[in-house]
Amino acid sequence: MTDTATATNPAEYLAFTLGREEYGIDIQKVSEIRNYENPTRLASAPDFVKGVINLRGTIVPIVDMRIRFALGTPEYGPFTVVIILNIGNRTVGMVVDAVSDVTTLAPEQIKPAPDLGSTLNTEHIVGLGTVDERMLILVDIDRMMSSEEMGLVERMAA
Repeated sequence: MTDTATATNPAEYLAFTLGREEYGIDIQKVSEIRNYENPTRLASAPDFVKGVINLRGTIVPIVDMRIRFALGTPEYGPFTVVIILNIGNRTVGMVVDAVSDVTTLAPEQIKPAPDLGSTLNTEHIVGLGTVDERMLILVDIDRMMSSEEMGLVERMAA
């Protein structure tokens, strides 16, 4: 069973923005939200890995989601935050432009991601959540962070 909304149970998603788009991740994966601070850069790390921070004695890799999703050059402002995630047995931080709220979505509010062929990689997208006129791109953060190209979290057993 997944952590997203099941056939009868609603699920809560933390909504955040990257550019003009709004995304959502399962709130159960979120440990905390912190102000952005410059991480310590690691040599030969991929561009989207900004570096690491020391979080109460734990070294946490920081992923910039704008770079990861190829959404242009990131700008770090007063609303830029790091969402600290617990994925598998690892702690990972992701930089986003802003966090807006926690949204509850019932299963009928989540539509499958459209198949856009090779135009867009939808492998890490759970679906599209709709609330009134608002649309959230729901990201399977477990699958994304444990993907081979990210290499941050060991793949979890199915």
